[in-house]
Amino acid sequence: MIQKDLRATIVLELLFPLTLFIFGAYHGVLQVFYRAGLIQETSFLGIGYYKGLTAHGVINAIVLTTFFAVAFGHAVVSQQLGPSVSAAAAKAGAALMVVGTLVAAGPIFAGKADVLYTFYAPMKAHPLFYIGVVLLVVGSWVSFWGWIPGYLRWRKDHPREKTPLGAVGIFSTFIIWQMCTLPVAYELLVQLIPWSLGLTAGVNVVLSRLLFWFFGHPLVYFWLLPAYVMYYVIMPRLAGGKLYSDFYGRFVFLAFIVLSTPLGLHHQFAEPAISSGYKALHTALTFLVAVPSLLTAFTLAASLEHGARQNGGKGLFAWWAKLPHFDKERWLFPYLFLGLVIFILGGITGIVNASYSMNAVIHNTSWLPAHFHLTVAGPVFLAILGMSLYLSVGVLGKKIVAPRVAVSIPYVWTIGVFTFSAGLFYGGLKGVPRRTNLGMSYLDELSDAYRPDWRIGEYIGAVGGSIMGLAVLLFFYVLVRSLASARSEQQADSFALPESEAYHNEDVGAVRNFRPWIVAGVIAILISYIPPLIQVLGAKYPLVSE
Repeated sequence: MIQKDLRATIVLELLFPLTLFIFGAYHGVLQVFYRAGLIQETSFLGIGYYKGLTAHGVINAIVLTTFFAVAFGHAVVSQQLGPSVSAAAAKAGAALMVVGTLVAAGPIFAGKADVLYTFYAPMKAHPLFYIGVVLLVVGSWVSFWGWIPGYLRWRKDHPREKTPLGAVGIFSTFIIWQMCTLPVAYELLVQLIPWSLGLTAGVNVVLSRLLFWFFGHPLVYFWLLPAYVMYYVIMPRLAGGKLYSDFYGRFVFLAFIVLSTPLGLHHQFAEPAISSGYKALHTALTFLVAVPSLLTAFTLAASLEHGARQNGGKGLFAWWAKLPHFDKERWLFPYLFLGLVIFILGGITGIVNASYSMNAVIHNTSWLPAHFHLTVAGPVFLAILGMSLYLSVGVLGKKIVAPRVAVSIPYVWTIGVFTFSAGLFYGGLKGVPRRTNLGMSYLDELSDAYRPDWRIGEYIGAVGGSIMGLAVLLFFYVLVRSLASARSEQQADSFALPESEAYHNEDVGAVRNFRPWIVAGVIAILISYIPPLIQVLGAKYPLVSE
């Protein structure tokens, strides 16, 4: 069961970012209308395109994901390792994250931090924005550190037992987070905060970008691995079967510790200060990190087939019909299953992005947000929405109201994501730039830059974004009604996350200990990043002051 003294903290860490997500989702819908030229720069509350784009990215991609990972981590670790989580550390971490978020929100909504969520130089934000981000990150560290003593006690008390798979997944997630946030902490504390305060003459822009992308791509796996925990630990049980292989699950989580961080240079193929040899190394490592995902695809397909056949499924493919796609009692299943379906295309397009020659064609086009939304708005967001609803309602001892609506949400969301991404993929192949407000120039018939051939892709994107917005409205309809329903203390006390047994429950020594994987991950980082850092620091680029 989940520790009783963590319930209030978990609910806060779920509902606080979901409240902000209302603004993040609202401005996401506005973005597609702006870019399609359907609305002009002035919007509700006076938040225009770039201010809204920053709010959308920071709230959805940093705030919501970080809070959720911590809240879900509290639930998994406390359930699988017993009362092992420090409630004091959890509360302190939550307080730092809330304060940091509110501190950063002020400059964003005041229009003094229109730097998007990729907050590297030369764009400069108000110092409070950077200070708020630091507090948010440190708060997540404190929460993670609060799990470690309990884990070490559990290991001492259970010397012959394997660490439960869900705990392996959560600790792997936060080991990656700890490693990848150190360079961005340096960027914020040493470069950006002094620069924004006027304490330094300027900033090394190339170093700023390098440090950000050192963090920026591993961030994707910090988003993704909580969903992987649900896929391995929860989804096979919801499907009525067992996890195909316990070893594969452990290997995948630990392999991400080694492979998720040393690949950020594929975001910097056009960076002149870094040699092509190290860009090629990061390209190879980017392809290599697909291996854990391919193992996951095999393992989960086998697990789902086992569950479906236990429920009477037959034939080579007909067993798919026996999965609980529309079962209102197992309404969480489609959030996880459809996230996997979306992620297939996200992974394929990611391979395109990692290819040097193809990346040069699509990198600064709308192809990138199309890919990004298939990876983040697919498995990550559906898992966050589904589990936030499941956890917040369950921890409070309430029941899901309108379960059929809850089942429909991931299907509406999936239609929206596929439609949105199709439009932006089309536009990206036509050369439509990303980030830019197309409606102000490229889709304005009075502008010299008018491009009528770009309109159709943005119209399709606007339709998809509107469907995604509808799914968000349905989600909050179910969430609010469920939270307003009658509470049962008995239900709260008995609430637990479902856990799957393993069909093949192998005990392999190589995946029993985090230490060798952490050492291998650090070595991989040193090999892949120390020479590029030396190259950047040795380049004679002038400091940028504004």
